[in-house]
Amino acid sequence: MKYIDEFQDPELARRLLDDIHATVTRPWALMEVCGGQTHSIIRHGIDQLLPDEVELIHGPGCPVCVTPLEVIDKALEIASRPGVIFCSFGDMLRVPGTGRDLFQVRGEGGDVRVVYSPLDALRIARQNPDREVVFFGIGFETTAPPNAMTVHQARKLGIRNFSMLVSHVRVPPAIEAIMSSPSCRVQGFLAAGHVCSVMGVEEYPDLAERFRVPIVVTGFEPLDILEGVRRAVRQLERGEHTVDNAYARAVRPEGNPAARAMLEDVFEVTDRSWRGIGVIPDSGWRLSPKYREHDAEHRFAVGGICTEEPAACRSGEVLQGLLKPHECEAFGTLCTPRTPLGATMVSSEGACAAYYLYRRLDVPTTAAREASPVV
Repeated sequence: MKYIDEFQDPELARRLLDDIHATVTRPWALMEVCGGQTHSIIRHGIDQLLPDEVELIHGPGCPVCVTPLEVIDKALEIASRPGVIFCSFGDMLRVPGTGRDLFQVRGEGGDVRVVYSPLDALRIARQNPDREVVFFGIGFETTAPPNAMTVHQARKLGIRNFSMLVSHVRVPPAIEAIMSSPSCRVQGFLAAGHVCSVMGVEEYPDLAERFRVPIVVTGFEPLDILEGVRRAVRQLERGEHTVDNAYARAVRPEGNPAARAMLEDVFEVTDRSWRGIGVIPDSGWRLSPKYREHDAEHRFAVGGICTEEPAACRSGEVLQGLLKPHECEAFGTLCTPRTPLGATMVSSEGACAAYYLYRRLDVPTTAAREASPVV
């Protein structure tokens, strides 16, 4: 656990924590939506600094983690084909599909390349007009605008050998699905500031009102998260349920109008499958008919690929906040960063990876508890 003196402003951190401790009178369960927030919480021990009454539940806010197995298998199928240059961000290369990952495809001779922007993939397509270049476009609302802009540019410039395998998901429908579950324990949300910087907050008041939960938009630094928790706890103690923007330095109520206009032009809303969770209605985007010629799933006819999640991996329960990573029987034994069963152990924003990196020596795993003799 990190000491509070290591925070950027220890005095402010102490004041925020003192306020939370003084305010809380009963147990409350808050969910941070973003995987980046989860890593900040575990790395800095924020959950251990809070009162016992305040529980932080880790949500499905890691884009790598929620990309379904069937989409990974579609990527593997496309990347294995002759004449294809498959481009992806590096965090997708070790996400396991059925039996292998993109690293293994590259080892078998597939032309799999790590890029740092979708525009890099578009440049590769221009340089290789005799090859099919595919970019793996995943993520939440944050990464969708540059991907949309790249497809728009490909169409505008007439680059016909460029396509995108799209698996974009949207946060508000996921919050609705979580709150609609009979097993849901969440009483308030820390919403992801970077998502809201693009989309604004207009979809959240209805959710807060319908499910009677406070939704506080927060950043990712420890002080941002503490301020978000403080505001959420205050609302809960007062019986309030409103949307509160605690990240006003980056988030405007309307979001980014130019980015939203690009998204509306290039994408259309669709149902999406979330890894370990299942299909959530209207929770994703796909390329609109106007841009269908750049849809890799359509171009390579891989839409029929369907797969099942491995039974040993309980990442779906982790992503829904029903299970802490160390409570999974495979955590730290069958499932490690070198031998991952699911994306939550691979991704730099995955909850399982966060626990393995920062907390595995501090928390008793299920395997360790079962091996210990009963006294």
